Amino acid sequence: MTAPKEPEITPELVAQHGLKPDEYAHFVGLLGRTPTFTELGICSAMWNEHCSYKSSKKWLRQLPTSGERVIQGPGENAGVIDIGDGQAIIFKMESHNHPSYIEPYQGATTGVGGILRDVFTMGARPIAALNALRFGAPDHPKTRHLVSGVVAGVGGYGNSFGVPTVAGEVNFHPRYNGNILVNAMAVGLADADKIFYSKAEGVGLPVVYLGAKTGRDGIHGATMASAEFDDKAEEKRPTVQVGDPFTEKCLLEACLELMASGAVIAIQDMGAAGLTCSAVEMGAKGDLGIELDLDKVPCRETGMTAYEMMLSESQERMLMVLRPEKEQEAEAIFRKWGLDFAVVGHTTDTLRFVIKHQGEVKADLPIKAMGDEAPEYDRPWVEPKKPAALDGSTIPAPNDLAAALLKITGSADMSSRRWVWEQYDSLIQSNTAQVPGGDAGVIRIGGKKAIAVSSDVTPRYVESDPYEGGKQAVAECWRNLSAVGAEPIAVTDNLNFGNPERPEIMGQFVMALKGIGEACRALNFPIVSGNVSLYNETNGQAILPTPTIGGVGLLSDLGKMATVRFKAAGEAILLVGGHGSHLGQSIYLREILNREDGPPPPVDLAREKTHGDFVRSLINSAQVTAVHDISDGGLASAVIEMALSSGLGVALEELSHVQLFAEDQARYVVSCKAEDAKAIISAAKAKGVTVVPLGTVTADAAVKIGSRCQVPLASLREAHEGWFPRLMA
Repeated sequence: MTAPKEPEITPELVAQHGLKPDEYAHFVGLLGRTPTFTELGICSAMWNEHCSYKSSKKWLRQLPTSGERVIQGPGENAGVIDIGDGQAIIFKMESHNHPSYIEPYQGATTGVGGILRDVFTMGARPIAALNALRFGAPDHPKTRHLVSGVVAGVGGYGNSFGVPTVAGEVNFHPRYNGNILVNAMAVGLADADKIFYSKAEGVGLPVVYLGAKTGRDGIHGATMASAEFDDKAEEKRPTVQVGDPFTEKCLLEACLELMASGAVIAIQDMGAAGLTCSAVEMGAKGDLGIELDLDKVPCRETGMTAYEMMLSESQERMLMVLRPEKEQEAEAIFRKWGLDFAVVGHTTDTLRFVIKHQGEVKADLPIKAMGDEAPEYDRPWVEPKKPAALDGSTIPAPNDLAAALLKITGSADMSSRRWVWEQYDSLIQSNTAQVPGGDAGVIRIGGKKAIAVSSDVTPRYVESDPYEGGKQAVAECWRNLSAVGAEPIAVTDNLNFGNPERPEIMGQFVMALKGIGEACRALNFPIVSGNVSLYNETNGQAILPTPTIGGVGLLSDLGKMATVRFKAAGEAILLVGGHGSHLGQSIYLREILNREDGPPPPVDLAREKTHGDFVRSLINSAQVTAVHDISDGGLASAVIEMALSSGLGVALEELSHVQLFAEDQARYVVSCKAEDAKAIISAAKAKGVTVVPLGTVTADAAVKIGSRCQVPLASLREAHEGWFPRLMA
């Protein structure tokens, strides 16, 4: 069969590959000649924003990435932290935004599959999954279709693979109408002395292809993820990969069995840019060359070209450098699991990336230069203007407080996500100690130990003031872990922004990272892995800046874990952190007064640390019976969620609308036995923490606020639980 003639390299073809003229000129300079078509494809895959981080590298280097529990920070497939007893947690978050907008089911499934591979590639068994989803306005014509497809995709892959989905976020805003966000996080457990890395070592060793066959799905997936959308986004459907969770489950078991055999020298997931990035990264990290023979690559379609094989993002595939004496044993393991195993190349000492197909050299590239010489930009940026301060005294109270409480409780962003998380298997593996619906998911690690996980960001805060919004995203994640009694250890991030070539967008990115970095340092909460997703906009309309923070914390004694559920009538309700006064960017302002203005609540990181440490001490000494952090919707929403979770009512003191709905940070609602309240308030005062009484848990199924307002729990529950099913009916 005659191979198809390769197209001539023209400026138009270069532009179609997402390379700017100066980037292409730099590539030609590295080669000293015009590239082949396959080489152009490889360059476009490696030098796009999604793979090279060319607009963000400068700023990412300023983030704190080390700590006493950090085994591996950014730069590997995932981050690794030490949780004691010879155990490690491996975790990371990644985006699959553009694919999920184009084809929501497959976009979401392959997002979940990809992040699970990042974790088990390093030797961990996945034990938990999270996701952070952002959709457009609920009444936008595409929203229901996108919600339905994405949620089904997340559940379809995670449930079939067999990992519990235990936490996450779902939010709506018109700014996501043309570009939704699907951020997936996976968490795995491994032995701390059995972590596997991607650095190739040794010359003349076999490079082995593992897993599923290569097809034409996902070609140019990474390039598509590095460009903004226009009205023709649907035409990019062929760039979306197709996932198979059952194959991935077999791949997991085969990889873990292979790792236990001692056969693996280096291993890398074939994710974005597939065979290209995995091979180059393994070779470059080890200061080695790689030579591939594509005639040996298992393909599921006939007549695939070198260009197609190198750029395919077919799922459930790995690349490995193998100990030669273990080749037969390794192949037997993969054949047993019904997976492909093929020696497709070898390591060399040439520092060249050589690709052969049908007897011809299709690419011959300097392997380290493809990474080291990738473009890196210090893009122009302007610091966003800070919004004018709001005078709280000018913000009117609601005409009907009960109606306001019902409206907020049943609004798009504050209603129950039960419709979503009940489509996920949260209990598979039988180690889930806290399911979605609380402050954090909790997973048992054996014995008394457990880990807590949470995902957080408030995009409207980041839009208003990226610096404070970045701090707040970290602080809220830290609070959510603290609220279940976990010691926050480390985070991963998923930095979703618009077009970095626009100085105002780059300014959002820079200032958000400054806030994130400052908060992580102050809270001893290092960033060990992450992902940057830029160009999230359509026809020049950017998403809200959404730097999602995914955190992991450790509970040394699961028996002391806290929940949001009130436990008994007659218990006292206390407010840790004192009353708030900040209504800027609040849910109250948006849902009741139809305003999105003012600055977000400022974040005092020293106060955040002191208050969180105090709350954890109360949990560990069993002085509190329920805990909930205060965030969206303020004090009122926190108390209502605790009441709904328990079925018990509350009788609160007289509170103003500002006290009820302010979203000031570093605050928690706790309940305790009535006789313990005075001791807690006294202990707090000694530590410089303000704790004030709020009221009492009651047997009456109602929320009472002084003499002004009484709302039946049944009405609040109907509002809270009814919104999502009505949207999706």
